Amino acid sequence: MRISSNTIFETGTNLMLQQQDTLIKTQQQLSTGRRVLTPADDPIAAAQALNVSQSLSLNQQYSVNRTTADSSLKLEENVLKSVTGLLQNVHESAIRAGSASLTDADRTIIAKEIRSQLESLVGLTNTTDEKGQYLFSGYQATTKPFTQSGLNVQYQGDQGQRLSQVGPSRQLAISDPGTDIFERIKDGNSVFTTAANALNTGTGLIDVGSVVNPTNLTGNNYEISFTVTAGVTTYDIVNTTTATPVSSGNSYTNSSSSISFDGMQFSIKGDPANGDKFTVSPSSNKSMFQTIGDFISALEKPSTGQPGGTRFANVLSSTLQNINNSLENVLTKQSAIGARLQEIDTLGSVGEDQEIQFENLLSNLQDVDYAKAISDLQRQQLYLQAAQQSYVKVSGLSLFNYI
Repeated sequence: MRISSNTIFETGTNLMLQQQDTLIKTQQQLSTGRRVLTPADDPIAAAQALNVSQSLSLNQQYSVNRTTADSSLKLEENVLKSVTGLLQNVHESAIRAGSASLTDADRTIIAKEIRSQLESLVGLTNTTDEKGQYLFSGYQATTKPFTQSGLNVQYQGDQGQRLSQVGPSRQLAISDPGTDIFERIKDGNSVFTTAANALNTGTGLIDVGSVVNPTNLTGNNYEISFTVTAGVTTYDIVNTTTATPVSSGNSYTNSSSSISFDGMQFSIKGDPANGDKFTVSPSSNKSMFQTIGDFISALEKPSTGQPGGTRFANVLSSTLQNINNSLENVLTKQSAIGARLQEIDTLGSVGEDQEIQFENLLSNLQDVDYAKAISDLQRQQLYLQAAQQSYVKVSGLSLFNYI
């Protein structure tokens, strides 16, 4: 077969160009640290690397979400700690107001202090985060949750609970609606509540009571009315929901004032006057704002002497119980926030481990083996030099050299 000089030159040139292309590719791998520079280099590895990269990107976004959620929950936790301290101050002020040595003027001063504390409480409930979003307004993050007019505080938000995707299959609440924390608080002993009629003239004091037999509870309303005849005090109990008497003509003495019926038990102490009444009703939601506002109103009314002193004492007893209920509700919410923060820490540890795994997978799929690449580079340089030298010799052949 006859081979022309042109074919020899083209073949030698093509071989050198192929060696140069291979050498340049190896140099690029070494300079970038990547084995797969284009999908054509390794289609399977390139497809797997794309999937792993997407998973890594999602994992990193979850990490950002967890950081944001952690910040929001810690801010809410700090606000609730401040609310707890404020409620404790109100509780202490209420106990101080119950001192028999105080005058009406002294209680008016305490009322002013508690008014200031109420305003501070409303301010805390309207706290915003670093983005200017209200913590306790539900989904309406730009709506001020609580508005105050005198002693009346109204909620303007909704019942939503903002969620954040903190893991592949986990959404975590990063806020709480204000109603759950500050308004939905059971009064009394959280099962039933007792109260003295505002028109009572005697010195009868009723406590918050307790449940002695849950199976006998009816959830109805009751009224205890006292009758004093010839120095003898008796009381009747009527179920006002069904309009049926529970018992009547019950003997009452200061030394034996415990009253029990329909699974409930409470005490009335002192000397109720003829016609005095007390009520027992199922517990209902009462906001901490209303509890504090009602107490301020009671402090501002004259309570020196009788029957004002007894009326105030009954209000004070229920107020202290409702403040304790408010404190317990806030502490319960703090515990729930603490549990969420702990979950974020756990998910964060899992996410960090996953990120390391994804990066290792990407490295195995994409990164160059430097030892192998350097060896290949040296071998390819040798091949290129050999091709160049052989081309020079072949291209220099001519018959005229032998004539």
